[in-house]
Amino acid sequence: MDPLGATTVFLVICVSCLLFFSAWRKMSGSGKLPPGPVAFPIIGNMLQLNVRNLPQSIHELSAKYGPVFTIYLGSLRVVVLYGQEAVKEALIDQGDEFSGRGKLALADKLIKGAGIIFSNGERWKQLRRFALTTLRNFGMGKKSIEERIQEEARFLVERLRNTHGRPFDPTLFLTHAVSNVICSIVFGDRFDYEDKKFVTLINILEENGKLQRSPWTALYNFFPTLMDYLPGPHHRLFKNALEFRRFVLERVNMHKESLDPNCPRDFIDAFLIKMEEERKNGQSDFTVGSLVRSTVELFVAGTGTTSITMKFGLLILLKYPEIEEKVHKEIDRVIGRSRSPCMADRSQMPYTDAVIHEIQRYINLVPLNLPHAVTRDVHLKQYLIPKGTTIFPALKSVLYDSREFPNPEQFNPGHFLDKNDAFKKSDYFMPFSAGKRICVGEGLARMELFLVLTMILQNFTLKPVVDPKDIDITPESSFVSNAPKSYQFCVLPR
Repeated sequence: MDPLGATTVFLVICVSCLLFFSAWRKMSGSGKLPPGPVAFPIIGNMLQLNVRNLPQSIHELSAKYGPVFTIYLGSLRVVVLYGQEAVKEALIDQGDEFSGRGKLALADKLIKGAGIIFSNGERWKQLRRFALTTLRNFGMGKKSIEERIQEEARFLVERLRNTHGRPFDPTLFLTHAVSNVICSIVFGDRFDYEDKKFVTLINILEENGKLQRSPWTALYNFFPTLMDYLPGPHHRLFKNALEFRRFVLERVNMHKESLDPNCPRDFIDAFLIKMEEERKNGQSDFTVGSLVRSTVELFVAGTGTTSITMKFGLLILLKYPEIEEKVHKEIDRVIGRSRSPCMADRSQMPYTDAVIHEIQRYINLVPLNLPHAVTRDVHLKQYLIPKGTTIFPALKSVLYDSREFPNPEQFNPGHFLDKNDAFKKSDYFMPFSAGKRICVGEGLARMELFLVLTMILQNFTLKPVVDPKDIDITPESSFVSNAPKSYQFCVLPR
């Protein structure tokens, strides 16, 4: 071998050794990091993880490594929390220490840490506090929002009635209705279902949902630098994000022209007023960029998760007509047919309440939760987790705990009913996460799920287009979330 070739081989061996030594140091953490499968340089644990169904891989690894273990997504170290005890100890008992937002390459690229959900530190605290206060001021959990949801539900019922018993896919119907509720809060008004810009936004949202459930998203989170240069459908996500921002910025400029500081109409108005109050604060987190990204987050999160939950819920009720019939009877007894359901009815409808809770538990919409991060070096169990480490609190492991929910793989409203058929709360019910990072829109989502689903069932009987036994309610799993398979059904007026 010539000297140049020998030198090249020597350098390759040295670099490889350094990479393996670096990976070994990360994994060992001087014996303090949680255990986990051997990770390889650059690719991490990609060979041991199912990119199409990461939650299933996490479940299998937990059986070997216990309730707290370490994996590597490419070069990113992630500590997984599995089971109610570990999740509670972290998110609730040590809430401040686990309140950071962990890294997710795709989210970092799309949001750039400027919004409510994916920001950190003082910026996150300021924006989250402002969002919660503003949403409450505009009626989240108050009667005004309840009336808006009831109004939108009536529009939805009318659209369903116009199907005249023919089969249809409920996706757009539900998405339009749910989206208009959040639109009335952030933009100040609902959209006509045929409005071209509204239709475009919803189409983008639907496309993004499909892209985020594809393997391309998982690969991007493993290898972001490489994927930035490779062609593929994942680039549509970035183009779509730009379209969202353009739309919101256009609405912001419209609001600026008609803003009355003494009479804010919606979230955008309230944010603009806050920006003016902090104009002289050079370090303020209330900027146009934060406003645009926060509004996009509220719109996307407020539309997607709730509409998918409703769509999944209707599919489950199609499979179990006996459960639907029991809900019908409770609706007839408590509400009747002559008035709209209201939130005051829920306390008198334990079975319907249990069904809705069971829908959320069963579909476990975000199995691994959004990633958290530790804000300082922290002890958990016998391990030391270094500051900045990304955390996956596996919500499915809590929602499917067989000690709390016997036969968790089966859909059973009885999971939320006591021996007297009264509604039974559970500390294991955390579809909205828990602790400091619990979903900002939890109250709004709970209202929508109860009012919209109850109004649909008050007015219609659901009719499947296939035998209920043949209906598949197994979710389509992805790196981040679950979704129901596409389906059609009919609604028959009651």
